[in-house]
Amino acid sequence: MTQRLHLVFGGELVDPSGTEFKDVNDIHLVGMYSDYASARDAWKAEAQRTVDNAHMRYFVAHVHRLLEEEQEGSETQKLG
Repeated sequence: MTQRLHLVFGGELVDPSGTEFKDVNDIHLVGMYSDYASARDAWKAEAQRTVDNAHMRYFVAHVHRLLEEEQEGSETQKLG
């Protein structure tokens, strides 16, 4: 079985309609999760906690997709 890893992180954005962080040194790393449901729960908790700040945004990154280098069209192949 393939391990699925999901990273939850967030921070203040320059523009709420974009994805550029105001200060990358201030990104909040919530945690790494082995399943999407747990990652989504963590994402939702942080998003609700910061709901009053329109510039705060949290994301779920599918880290396992970056690790699938052998698969054609993987995210890491696009970088190289």
